[in-house]
Amino acid sequence: MYVQHRERHRTDRIGWLRAAVLGANDGIVSTASLVVGVAAAHSTASDVLVAGVAGLVAGAMSMAAGEYVSVSSQSDTEKADLDRERKELATEDESERNELAAVYTSRGVEPALARQVADQLMSHDALATHARDELGISDLTTARPIQAALASAGTFAVGAAMPLVTTLVTPRTVLIPVVIATSILFLALLGGFGAHAGGAPVMKAAFRVTFWGVLAMALTAGVGALFGAVV
Repeated sequence: MYVQHRERHRTDRIGWLRAAVLGANDGIVSTASLVVGVAAAHSTASDVLVAGVAGLVAGAMSMAAGEYVSVSSQSDTEKADLDRERKELATEDESERNELAAVYTSRGVEPALARQVADQLMSHDALATHARDELGISDLTTARPIQAALASAGTFAVGAAMPLVTTLVTPRTVLIPVVIATSILFLALLGGFGAHAGGAPVMKAAFRVTFWGVLAMALTAGVGALFGAVV
């Protein structure tokens, strides 16, 4: 008896997961770095908080706009390639069949069988077949600008809120070390979550995210302290 084998893949999460992890990571790192840098310049608690809130709003909008523009560029390129492929299928059917068969042959399929596969798939949905196997475009990986923009902006705001909440409840005298310590914890948790959601090694991802986050905060704190000493 045939038993259907179901596999759980995570490729369909690539679009929103990449944008979400990027947004949250940037929110934590940039806001924590901003708070630490301003605090290191001997600013008042209110100045530090205002800078952090301004960073949250500006960063979320910047992430949304940046993601939308960049992913829209990818989407425009995909649409242009599909339009070109659609025209070629309408005017050069035989060449397109040979081209698709060559793709399968290059992947190890016998030439005669590759031609059969190309003919059968093109008779079913020629454009989708060429998009997937020739251009590498599929429903799972296609660019979605609005989804990427919303995911980045929302997760940036969530990530930025973490060091801001810490700033609100932490005495000014120990603000810098507490913000740094909690942000390191937040980054490690984010790296672990992103890796788990994507099926990747958790510890490796957590370390990678934490390392670069700590480096960014350290550099910002150093610049803030130097600027505070000068002025």
